[in-house]
Amino acid sequence: MFRGLPVRSQGESQSDNKQMDNITIRQGETLFLSCSQGDFVTHTAWLNRSSILYAGEDKWSVDPRVSLVTLNQDEFTIKIEDVDLTDEGQYICAVQTSSRPRTTSVHIIVQVPPKIVNLSKDLVVNEGSNVTLMCLANGKPEPAIGWRMLSPSDDSLSSDSEVLEIPFISRYRAGVYECTASNDIAVDTQTVELTVNYPPSVSDGRDVGVTLGQRGVLQCEADAVPEADFEWYRDDRRIFNGFDGIEIEDAGAFSKLTFFNVSEADYGNYTCVAMNKLGSANTSIILYEIIEPTSSTLLQAETASVLEMTSSDLEQTAFENDLLEGPGAVQDGNSGTSTVFTPTCLLLIVLLQLLLKF
Repeated sequence: MFRGLPVRSQGESQSDNKQMDNITIRQGETLFLSCSQGDFVTHTAWLNRSSILYAGEDKWSVDPRVSLVTLNQDEFTIKIEDVDLTDEGQYICAVQTSSRPRTTSVHIIVQVPPKIVNLSKDLVVNEGSNVTLMCLANGKPEPAIGWRMLSPSDDSLSSDSEVLEIPFISRYRAGVYECTASNDIAVDTQTVELTVNYPPSVSDGRDVGVTLGQRGVLQCEADAVPEADFEWYRDDRRIFNGFDGIEIEDAGAFSKLTFFNVSEADYGNYTCVAMNKLGSANTSIILYEIIEPTSSTLLQAETASVLEMTSSDLEQTAFENDLLEGPGAVQDGNSGTSTVFTPTCLLLIVLLQLLLKF
């Protein structure tokens, strides 16, 4: 019995030499080689490329993987454990009878799962560079090799060969690339991480309004690889952490400038500069004052509203009187609605103006 493809005779022949079908077996499996014996056998042996493995019960091979399984009048079986490529080739069972010798031969084919043996190292390149990724693999049958962008996934960036070419690479091609080697036996995969460096770009700054004496925070965000270093300026003067009670805190792509007690001198224009080894970028942020409303300003606003309402009421009253009196009508002397309402409004205005003085 054989582990691998079944052994089949090519037909009964008058010849004493028989050639069996090839046996295909996977690397690492156990191979059983067996041949029939019959009556009147005087000598029998298994050979591999003219080297004797077993002669009857006597082991000639020094390979510990080779051992005797069965030897009797019916069959002569040996086994080879943990088969490797070196075991591939022709094996012959030779039988000597009292009348004449006969042989049975079989060719062993060892299949090997693919194994990636040479792969590009993780790469760090600058944006705009030309990138070549290489992947080499062994196996039997010879494996097919392919590349794809694994993370982030991009089906448009792939290759069906050992080499993946990426001309003029952009930051959006950075990520993890996977090489796959496959044959009829198995699949082997390995990955390469590709990092693309590029200069900083800074988001537009948002102006911040803060009331005098309150806490104010200016924020700056930069996109860059490697991560950007930040500097803050007021006009042409650089600001350092702890200067005049100001705190600067950098965290990855963000930088934060904090005023814990905003003074008049703090209002103005600030510049955030982000830089790495490939370049720099900046944005301006204005810290401006927000004036809280006082009781005086509130009273002024209310007075203006009252005056506006009074003016509107006067106009409405005059319009209604005109409609009631009609053309040519004579106003009754006892009807003093208009004359009474107007002094009342004027008196209210005077009182409001006097209140504004206090």
